[in-house]
Amino acid sequence: MKWRPGLRESIAFTVVLMTVAATVAMGFVAYEIQAGSARHRFVESARAGILADAQQAYDRTRDSRDPASSKVDEVAKFMTGRIGLTWAVVNLHGTAGPVSPAEGGQYVAVASTNSRAFGQDLPVAVIDSVRGTQAVITYTPDTPDSPQLAVVREISTDLVLAEFYDLRPLEDELSLLRKRLALVGTGVAAVAALLGVLAARGIQRPVRAAADAAQRFGAGELGTRVPVRGNDELAGLAGAFNAMAQRLGESIDQLRMKEQQQRRFVADVAHDLRTPLASMIAATESLHSTDAGDRERSAELLGTQVRRLSRLVEDLLEMSRFDAGAADFRPETVDLEALAHDAIALSAPDLEIPVRVSGDAVITGDPRRLHTIVRNLVTNAVRHGAPPVVVTVDGTAPGHARVLVADSGPGLPPDLAPFVFDRFVRGDRARGETEGSGLGLAIAHENAVLHGGRLEVTGPPGTVFVLTVPRGTPPDEV
Repeated sequence: MKWRPGLRESIAFTVVLMTVAATVAMGFVAYEIQAGSARHRFVESARAGILADAQQAYDRTRDSRDPASSKVDEVAKFMTGRIGLTWAVVNLHGTAGPVSPAEGGQYVAVASTNSRAFGQDLPVAVIDSVRGTQAVITYTPDTPDSPQLAVVREISTDLVLAEFYDLRPLEDELSLLRKRLALVGTGVAAVAALLGVLAARGIQRPVRAAADAAQRFGAGELGTRVPVRGNDELAGLAGAFNAMAQRLGESIDQLRMKEQQQRRFVADVAHDLRTPLASMIAATESLHSTDAGDRERSAELLGTQVRRLSRLVEDLLEMSRFDAGAADFRPETVDLEALAHDAIALSAPDLEIPVRVSGDAVITGDPRRLHTIVRNLVTNAVRHGAPPVVVTVDGTAPGHARVLVADSGPGLPPDLAPFVFDRFVRGDRARGETEGSGLGLAIAHENAVLHGGRLEVTGPPGTVFVLTVPRGTPPDEV
């Protein structure tokens, strides 16, 4: 299996690599600067030395009073006194002494450190370049023993002096510098490795905590959260994880609640379908009776249960349309006062329910769905509340209107109030005693939401349902 570095190893390796690269670059630059400076000082010192020696050698040849001593001899005597210095003299004119022969591109020195005659060879090109120029030329001769620096300058016409400096001390100094820089670089790399490991551990710790929290969260511990420390990116990661966990936890709780509602929905549908179906089966069997009275009562019972079953199916279809987002919405101008009177006439034709109106009762909405809301609220008040029942239309607010349906009954039980708008939610005494499906308030609530409004309930004493809907934009102004 191919090895892949983890986060900790990657961070430590990156820190070490960057530190080593920076250290090597800085060490190389520092070495080049130091070596260049040392070489420059060495060369300048050699140039200054040969300038002084050439001038003194010239003065000696000029001031000599010995007719038997040539200029070469005088220069050799002077240079012999320069202890520890390797030198050579090339003479190109016979008046100054022995002449240096040219062999294989080299002039043979007529005087040098080792011997007065033929001790050193100097390149012809170098000698020719300094003649008559008073310039100082440096070059590196090809020597097998040790590296050297040769410095050449003219003493007088056709008389040239060359001095040779051993470069081993300079190279030793530079070698020591390289060793010191390498030692420093190694120390820096070691410190960088330690810091890289510590940094990787510090970064890895919150990442690992987030990973552990994700595993616990995935295992079902929905309350798992990651501590948020500081304001850096890792703190942002922890905050984002906590926000995600919060949203997922809420979504899972909602899904569980929906699942429970779905199970209850199936059970309630089965219960509400079983009752009319059982009655219909019994009524169908009674139709075969020879007694005309029994057949009439069975036909009446059968019609009642068919109508009850039809209303239940219609309510279920309406809820399915809400769930599928397929509920149609057809807004038009609606007079809530007239709508309330019509809803009361259909829901409670035998009761005198007053409608109190204040302000502007005209809004824009779907009249069919608003009618369903008010009708269901009135029906609920009549069946489960107690008289007197009052409907109030409040149009005093500029942006919305309210419809309040209040009864004088005992009010909602405390344990039922939070779930009154859920599907198939009915009080214990209501189940089996009324023909309601338990979907009326749920449908009313969904219709209110479809209008962009809300449906609320208060009480006891009594029960007050409050429908709040925005006035909307009239169709002719859209």
